[in-house]
Amino acid sequence: MENHKKIYLCGPIMDCQAGEMKDWRTRAKERLAGRFILLDPMRRSFRDNEVDSANEIVDFDLQDVRDADLLLVNYSKASVGTSMEVFYASHDLRKFVIGFSPYEFKNCSPWMARFCTKIMPDLDQAIDYIERHFR
Repeated sequence: MENHKKIYLCGPIMDCQAGEMKDWRTRAKERLAGRFILLDPMRRSFRDNEVDSANEIVDFDLQDVRDADLLLVNYSKASVGTSMEVFYASHDLRKFVIGFSPYEFKNCSPWMARFCTKIMPDLDQAIDYIERHFR
Protein backbone atom coordinates (compact mmCIF):
# COMPACT_ATOMS: atom_id res chain seq x y z
CA MET A 1 0.00 0.00 0.00
CA GLU A 2 2.92 2.30 -0.53
CA ASN A 3 2.09 5.67 -2.08
CA HIS A 4 -1.53 5.37 -0.96
CA LYS A 5 -2.74 8.62 0.57
CA LYS A 6 -3.93 8.46 4.16
CA ILE A 7 -7.35 9.80 5.11
CA TYR A 8 -8.36 10.53 8.69
CA LEU A 9 -12.05 9.84 9.30
CA CYS A 10 -12.95 12.85 11.42
CA GLY A 11 -16.36 13.26 13.03
CA PRO A 12 -18.38 13.34 16.22
CA ILE A 13 -17.94 10.51 18.72
CA MET A 14 -18.82 11.94 22.12
CA ASP A 15 -22.55 11.89 22.91
CA CYS A 16 -23.28 9.89 19.74
CA GLN A 17 -25.10 6.63 19.30
CA ALA A 18 -23.00 3.75 17.95
CA GLY A 19 -24.57 4.03 14.49
CA GLU A 20 -23.84 7.77 14.27
CA MET A 21 -20.17 7.12 15.01
CA LYS A 22 -19.62 4.00 12.93
CA ASP A 23 -22.04 3.75 9.98
CA TRP A 24 -20.58 6.57 7.88
CA ARG A 25 -17.04 5.41 8.66
CA THR A 26 -17.91 1.88 7.52
CA ARG A 27 -19.39 3.23 4.27
CA ALA A 28 -16.29 5.39 3.67
CA LYS A 29 -14.00 2.39 4.25
CA GLU A 30 -16.03 0.25 1.85
CA ARG A 31 -15.80 2.86 -0.92
CA LEU A 32 -12.17 3.89 -0.41
CA ALA A 33 -10.50 0.65 0.69
CA GLY A 34 -7.58 -0.53 -1.41
CA ARG A 35 -6.87 2.91 -2.86
CA PHE A 36 -6.40 4.86 0.36
CA ILE A 37 -5.23 4.09 3.89
CA LEU A 38 -8.02 5.00 6.28
CA LEU A 39 -7.24 6.18 9.80
CA ASP A 40 -10.33 5.51 11.92
CA PRO A 41 -10.24 6.78 15.52
CA MET A 42 -12.86 4.14 16.39
CA ARG A 43 -10.17 1.46 16.10
CA ARG A 44 -9.11 2.45 19.60
CA SER A 45 -11.29 1.76 22.60
CA PHE A 46 -11.29 4.19 25.51
CA ARG A 47 -14.25 3.76 27.80
CA ASP A 48 -13.26 4.96 31.27
CA ASN A 49 -13.27 8.76 30.72
CA GLU A 50 -10.46 9.22 33.20
CA VAL A 51 -8.03 12.11 32.77
CA ASP A 52 -5.20 9.93 31.46
CA SER A 53 -7.60 8.31 28.99
CA ALA A 54 -8.73 11.75 27.76
CA ASN A 55 -5.11 12.74 27.21
CA GLU A 56 -4.48 9.52 25.28
CA ILE A 57 -7.56 10.03 23.11
CA VAL A 58 -6.48 13.54 22.13
CA ASP A 59 -2.83 12.58 21.57
CA PHE A 60 -3.70 9.55 19.41
CA ASP A 61 -6.25 11.55 17.38
CA LEU A 62 -3.79 14.41 16.81
CA GLN A 63 -1.17 11.88 15.72
CA ASP A 64 -3.65 10.50 13.17
CA VAL A 65 -4.30 14.04 11.90
CA ARG A 66 -0.54 14.60 11.50
CA ASP A 67 -0.11 11.24 9.73
CA ALA A 68 -3.01 11.84 7.33
CA ASP A 69 -2.70 13.46 3.93
CA LEU A 70 -6.26 14.75 4.15
CA LEU A 71 -9.32 14.64 6.37
CA LEU A 72 -12.80 13.39 5.56
CA VAL A 73 -15.10 15.16 8.02
CA ASN A 74 -18.63 14.30 9.09
CA TYR A 75 -20.05 17.71 9.94
CA SER A 76 -23.54 16.50 10.84
CA LYS A 77 -23.59 18.15 14.27
CA ALA A 78 -21.47 20.43 16.39
CA SER A 79 -18.51 18.64 17.96
CA VAL A 80 -15.67 20.19 19.94
CA GLY A 81 -13.19 17.44 19.01
CA THR A 82 -14.09 17.50 15.32
CA SER A 83 -13.76 21.30 15.22
CA MET A 84 -10.38 21.19 16.94
CA GLU A 85 -9.09 18.53 14.54
CA VAL A 86 -10.34 20.48 11.51
CA PHE A 87 -8.67 23.68 12.71
CA TYR A 88 -5.41 21.90 13.50
CA ALA A 89 -5.31 20.10 10.15
CA SER A 90 -6.24 23.11 8.03
CA HIS A 91 -4.68 26.04 9.85
CA ASP A 92 -1.58 24.54 11.46
CA LEU A 93 -0.76 21.69 9.07
CA ARG A 94 -2.20 23.13 5.81
CA LYS A 95 -3.96 19.89 4.89
CA PHE A 96 -6.99 19.41 2.68
CA VAL A 97 -10.15 19.00 4.74
CA ILE A 98 -13.17 17.64 2.88
CA GLY A 99 -16.38 17.73 4.85
CA PHE A 100 -19.91 16.59 4.26
CA SER A 101 -22.90 18.13 5.95
CA PRO A 102 -26.68 18.27 5.76
CA TYR A 103 -26.47 22.02 6.57
CA GLU A 104 -26.89 24.65 3.91
CA PHE A 105 -23.89 26.98 3.73
CA LYS A 106 -25.78 29.79 5.51
CA ASN A 107 -26.35 27.44 8.48
CA CYS A 108 -22.76 26.21 8.73
CA SER A 109 -20.54 27.51 11.48
CA PRO A 110 -18.28 30.19 9.96
CA TRP A 111 -15.36 28.32 11.56
CA MET A 112 -16.20 25.06 9.79
CA ALA A 113 -16.87 26.88 6.52
CA ARG A 114 -13.52 28.66 6.80
CA PHE A 115 -11.37 25.69 7.81
CA CYS A 116 -12.89 22.97 5.64
CA THR A 117 -11.40 23.14 2.15
CA LYS A 118 -14.70 21.93 0.73
CA ILE A 119 -18.06 20.96 2.26
CA MET A 120 -20.21 18.62 0.21
CA PRO A 121 -23.90 17.84 0.84
CA ASP A 122 -23.38 14.15 1.64
CA LEU A 123 -20.80 11.41 2.16
CA ASP A 124 -21.02 10.01 -1.36
CA GLN A 125 -20.30 13.38 -2.95
CA ALA A 126 -17.39 13.96 -0.55
CA ILE A 127 -15.95 10.56 -1.50
CA ASP A 128 -16.46 11.33 -5.21
CA TYR A 129 -14.50 14.57 -4.68
CA ILE A 130 -11.67 12.69 -2.95
CA GLU A 131 -11.55 10.03 -5.67
CA ARG A 132 -11.48 12.70 -8.39
CA HIS A 133 -8.76 14.85 -6.83
CA PHE A 134 -6.56 12.55 -4.73
CA ARG A 135 -6.23 9.27 -6.60
